[in-house]
Amino acid sequence: MARAILIIAAVADLLLAALLIGVSGFILGAGPESLHGDALVTAGWTAMIVGCIAAPVLGFVLRAFHRPVGGILLAWLPPLVALAAMAIPPRY
Repeated sequence: MARAILIIAAVADLLLAALLIGVSGFILGAGPESLHGDALVTAGWTAMIVGCIAAPVLGFVLRAFHRPVGGILLAWLPPLVALAAMAIPPRY
């Protein structure tokens, strides 16, 4: 059961990473419709992508070390953080 939940979490994490990569040009790009993100935004964006890729891998590692609950929580952390970030209202 834990393996199936981890697989679903890995798919969700990889889809979130693909979304972050897909919209990165609108945040970090130099075009007229981008936000022209600075170095801090670039570092945060890179950390989010790395976290989305590393979380399911570490979740499966924890499952292999007989810690399936910790692995499931770790694997679902990026989608839950993304949902929490969506709940924060933007500054105008």
